[in-house]
Amino acid sequence: MEPAIKILIYIHAFFGGLGLITGIGSVIVKKGSILHKRMGKLFSLGMITSSLISIPICWMPNHQNVFLFLIGLFTIYLVISGNRALTFKHKLKADLIDRIISGSMLFFSVIMISLGLYCQLNIIANGILFTFFGGFGFYMTVKDFIFFRNFSETNRNWLSKHIGKMIGALIASITAYIVAGLGIGNLIAWITPSILGTFYIIYWNKKIEPKKVIVQKI
Repeated sequence: MEPAIKILIYIHAFFGGLGLITGIGSVIVKKGSILHKRMGKLFSLGMITSSLISIPICWMPNHQNVFLFLIGLFTIYLVISGNRALTFKHKLKADLIDRIISGSMLFFSVIMISLGLYCQLNIIANGILFTFFGGFGFYMTVKDFIFFRNFSETNRNWLSKHIGKMIGALIASITAYIVAGLGIGNLIAWITPSILGTFYIIYWNKKIEPKKVIVQKI
């Protein structure tokens, strides 16, 4: 069993590496260019494949890890939801698939927060991570449903949703590299990429914000 698990871990790491490299590349190149779109597709392929492989590994003997299982689901949500945000450029409202994706992640976010509170009350190491990432997931999914409900008023926000989700998935990739690849598993290593990534998302949201036109009275 263990040799088979190791093979899965190597495949998981390969696709995770693909996601990391192409994700950084898509951030560097010009947004909206052909190269950006191609790198984005490779990034999505790498992250989803890597996360899907990690899910069964987290339940195998000597590799059980509920936290990594939930993070895998969170990453899949970010990539799929980030790509589906692009569809709002042309459609008039959210469909059932959009609601199922966000609703499922909302459910798992509540589980993460609950596990985090349980771990903290019982002084279990790194319980704050469940609360931290569960809180992020809860915030994002609630914002999804607000976006769905007010789509006719906020339809230009689809680009902001795309950027936020895809950068979030890239943050997951960078965090995985630091923790698993470099072997730095302390609390700072887990949380710092998310904090820095949040500032980057805020920067881009400000950049794509419609410019206000000031009309001068004569």
